[in-house]
Formats: sequence, structure tokens, C-alpha cells
Amino acid sequence: MIIPVILGGGVGSRLWPLSRSAFPKQYNPFFSEQSLFQETISRSQAISEQLLIVCGEQHRFIVAEQLCSMSKPLAKVLLEPGRKDTAAAAALAAHYLQQEADDPLMLILPADHVIKNRDAFHAAVQKAQIIAKAGKLVTFGCQPHKPSTAYGYIQQGQALSEQGTYKVASFAEKPNAERAKQFLASGEYFWNSGIFLFRASAFLRELQIYSSEIYLQTQQALSDVSEDGIFLRPNKQSFIACPSNSIDYAVMEKTSEAAVIPVDMGWSDVGSWDSLHEHLPQDEKGNTTVGDVYMAGVEDSYIRASAKMVVALGLKNQVIVETRDAVLIADKSRSEDVKHIVQQLEIDQRSESALHSKVYRPWGAYETLELGSRYQVKCITVKPGASLSLQMHHQRSEHWVVIAGSAEVTRGDDVFILNRDQSTYIPTKTKHRLKNTGNEMLEIIEVQVGDYLGEDDIVRFEDNYGRVEEEVFL
Repeated sequence: MIIPVILGGGVGSRLWPLSRSAFPKQYNPFFSEQSLFQETISRSQAISEQLLIVCGEQHRFIVAEQLCSMSKPLAKVLLEPGRKDTAAAAALAAHYLQQEADDPLMLILPADHVIKNRDAFHAAVQKAQIIAKAGKLVTFGCQPHKPSTAYGYIQQGQALSEQGTYKVASFAEKPNAERAKQFLASGEYFWNSGIFLFRASAFLRELQIYSSEIYLQTQQALSDVSEDGIFLRPNKQSFIACPSNSIDYAVMEKTSEAAVIPVDMGWSDVGSWDSLHEHLPQDEKGNTTVGDVYMAGVEDSYIRASAKMVVALGLKNQVIVETRDAVLIADKSRSEDVKHIVQQLEIDQRSESALHSKVYRPWGAYETLELGSRYQVKCITVKPGASLSLQMHHQRSEHWVVIAGSAEVTRGDDVFILNRDQSTYIPTKTKHRLKNTGNEMLEIIEVQVGDYLGEDDIVRFEDNYGRVEEEVFL
């Protein structure tokens, strides 16, 4: 039995400003109407209907909504209380599956990768089963088609008994250009996909030998787990004490049980705008455009417009990505360096490093349309049957105008209905709540007025979604 384990963590900062920590790249659609996460789920369902997802606490409602919009896959979601890299995520999953599923084979799949040839992928997984059942920790080496410096490499070693399977001779970090050419010319090196297949017990055995602290802390975290519907919450204190490390560093580069299966499956981790452009359809001049774009004399460029018209003239080898609150302009050859800009935004405490102007919540979403020194205008959408928390603000008043649907408004001791083109006023220090009691999406325009308009000016009294106190939410 194989159980796909989808790793839904990661920030994808090199794809900023579209990918941000509150809504990272794996939950965005790039190649179809499905997000990268949903595409990973889709190709996993051909292997098993039973799935296990590991993601951060802050993304749980995004995961739940994207699962619900699909054909209802059977999934449990392990919630990481903090970011600890892939070894801890896989260890949580392995401890859980040993208890719940009688030591299955775990297929570890990052949620943000592209695999164009699903048949080749499924055939490689089928082949890997044989040696994984015998105790090997199998990784998949992707056939390189250029001397890339963006990926780590795996060196193929001695052949194993199953045809097309090999011991791992060595792992190599992202090389410089010259070394990457040598790797490609040798025919012995493959891109490191970060995809693995192994028994839960085999991975835990090697983890206990080579990274015992990760083994112990994740074991303790899973010994005290609470369940809330599809969500599983490990003990926060134990997990936070866990060292941060990748599967490669923690186990694969140390164990003698590592095996590799070379496969040509059209794989990419879509780690940068340059990589994304490479995998998208291009016009006769090598350009890819998304949205309202006008251009002349442009070559080999990726241009994306989200909220405004973008016009480009006389450019070559450029990336232009426009969102409502930020614009990225970069030479494609520098697209790997976008992450350094995001790091500086974090240092400067710019909200754009983490949040889009449109922020998703379990009840719907809100989008900032205009922000001034003492006012802010938002569009708020609330799903049928959903409601915001019962709350109060000390430093701002709010004006609500319904533009679609029907709203049940709690304002102090009063509860009343607002229909389209009706409005109300919420004074400061007044308890209030917005609820959608209808069958269609509720949409309102909210105008905030006050000396301070930050999201942390919220006193919460009730919430339907069990959200943690540290999380800022409406």
C-alpha cells in the first residue's frame, strides 16, 4: 500500500510578488485552473485515494477549501505548528502512518512541483515499490536537459537487482555553471527532485540513527495530537523544539540505504520566474503574457498583469509581474535573487512580504482597494452560511454598504438584515459581527475611518473557526 504524503509547506519567495507567505506559490494556479497543490493531489489520486497532507497552521483553510473544490479526496491534514523543513514534516507523517496504516510505503511529494509526464512518473513509482518494500529509501533523479545551476544533483552508483534502479553514489549541492556542465556531460548525474518513496518504518529507523533529535521531538509531538475534523494538531511545544533540516541532509546523504531511480517526467520545482517562463507556452518571439498586456519590440520575456494594464516596449529577457500592491521588474537572469528582496522587505517589516492586498480567510476574503492616512476602503466577501468573528475596534469606526447578497448584522444589542444598496455604521468600541445568511456570496464595501487602521486593533469575543489567538484575523 502506498500513501502519498503531500508536503504543503514552503514560501516560494522567488516567485514574489505573486507568491507570499500567507498565500504561497503551491496554492496559486500557473498552468491550469488548478493550483500546483491541486495538480499534485490529482496525479496522486491515480496511485491512492487515501492521502496525507502536511502543511502549516496558517494555510489550513486554504488547503481545506482547495480540497473541497476537487472530487473529495480522502485526506487527513497534519498541521505543523512552525516551519521545520521537510525532515520534520516527513517524520510527523511517518509516526502517524505507523500508528494508523500498518507501516505503508510513503510517497513524499512537494506540493509545488510540476510533472508534465504523469505516465512516466507513475511508472517510476511502480518500479520503486519493489526496492522500497525491501527497505531502501528511494529518491527520483530527473533527467537533466541543460546544465542547470538551480538544482541539486544525485550521482548514480552501482546497479541494484531491479532493472533501472541504482544505489546513490553521492549528492551534490547546486553547482556553478562549469561543474553543472561536467555533471551533464558525465551522464551519471540527475536533478534532485525531492520526491521519495520508503516505508514509514525504514525512514524512521534511519532518522533515529542519523538525526535522533528530529525523531524524538516529532515522536513526542505525535504522542499528544488533537483531532478537529480533517485536521490533526501535534503538540506545539515538542514540535517547536525539533531541529530544522531537510530529508536530504538529515537522512539521505548519510544512510547506506539510499537508492535512485532515473526518470524523465518533465519535472520542475518552478522555483523562479525564469523557470516558470520556461515551462509555459511562448509566442514566436519567446514571450509569455498573462492578463492585460500590450507590448512591442519585446523578446524572451514573461509579463503578468493582475490589476492594471501593463505596457512594455523594447525589452529583452525581462520579468514583469504586476499585482494590485506591488510590481516586480527584473532581468530573467537575476530571477533567483528575488528572494533577497523579500528578505529585505521582511527586515523592513513591509506587509507586502507576507500578505496580498486580497487576503483569504475561512469565511471568505477581504481586499484592500484604497489606503490613506486616516481611511481604508475594503471589499469583503463572505461565503454562504459563514460569519466573521464577534469583535470590537478601539481606534476605528466602520461603514458597510452591501453591493451583493444579504447580510445579517450584529451591532451592539441590535441584530438586523441589510440587503443590496443598504448600509450601516459601526461606531468605535461597539461589538459587531457580519454574517451571510443567504445562498449567494455576500459582498460589501467597508470604509474604515480612524487614527490607526492596523489589523491588530481587534478585540475578539467569539469565533466559529477555532483560530489561534496569535493569528490576526477579521
